[in-house]
Amino acid sequence: MTRQMSHVATPEDAGKRLDAVIGALPGIASRSQGAKACEEGRVQVNGQLATKKQVLSSGDVIIVEVPDAPSGLVPEPLDLDIRYEDDEVIVLAKPAGMICHPSPDHAFGTLAAALLYRYGWDGLCDVQGDADRPGIVHRLDGDTSGLMLAAKTDDAGSALMDAIATRSVDRRYLALVHGIVSVDSGMVDAPICRSRSDRQKMAVGDDDSARDAITTFKVVERFDAGHKDQGYTLLECKLYTGRTHQIRVHMQYIKHPVVGDMTYTAFAPKDAAASLGLHRQFLHSYRLGFTHPCTQAQMSFSDVLPDDLACALASLEGRSANVTDYGRDVLALLRGEMR
Repeated sequence: MTRQMSHVATPEDAGKRLDAVIGALPGIASRSQGAKACEEGRVQVNGQLATKKQVLSSGDVIIVEVPDAPSGLVPEPLDLDIRYEDDEVIVLAKPAGMICHPSPDHAFGTLAAALLYRYGWDGLCDVQGDADRPGIVHRLDGDTSGLMLAAKTDDAGSALMDAIATRSVDRRYLALVHGIVSVDSGMVDAPICRSRSDRQKMAVGDDDSARDAITTFKVVERFDAGHKDQGYTLLECKLYTGRTHQIRVHMQYIKHPVVGDMTYTAFAPKDAAASLGLHRQFLHSYRLGFTHPCTQAQMSFSDVLPDDLACALASLEGRSANVTDYGRDVLALLRGEMR
């Protein structure tokens, strides 16, 4: 089954090729997908089948037949912060509060719905084996912000998922945690499974369902203890596996839970003062590096802290105990002094 999308060529469209104009429409958003629609006979201009090379005039009426969605996922015109894209891959910055794909508690407002509106079913990979996850190759927690990958083609999606599985995608996060982390660097190698006491939570455990989980960390900056807290440490955490809530669970496990995380804050104060006024966990995907699945080019991206996390960190300025040598480079990157 198909549905029809219509567009009246604007003066700005005049003189442009049909595939270029179609490719810029919501739900298609790729010139190659516009060309494919023309080649498959799904495009009419002024009531006549059209070729991809047809040059448009202002006022031309374009009708495109678009395949119906294969699931209940509904495209939604939500803002997307795209940092890079080509015909194969997308790098975007996900805001806190946006869920990656629909769930029983979050049917709308998802990243998947936003991607679908912008690129359409034909413009996204379908490699997750689930029709409500177009383009998705990995996830961030709903209240975790920052950089993540999506894919437009199945080949690119499969290659990126393989790269993540073989630990060749460089994913680094900034996490502010409770307490003073005494060592400058470390590794948490502890399997994660569903919590036996609360099935909504994850936990380190030896259950048969537990899966290997490895997180490394480096200290960026330490902050002295105050009247209502035990101090804080800003960490760079690097994922070698991608388990649900991995960094949050591992930080709780080493008794340094993430600030603002009300789910896994078992060993630190939970009041607003200790959480620096945050309404979500201080966890931000700030660096992303990978090998492009088609060109084999080495790709690297970085992102500054969003306003809520930057304000929380700024509130600790007068309590800085020390910045590590490694941390100086990270903080310079956050200030835009390095690339």
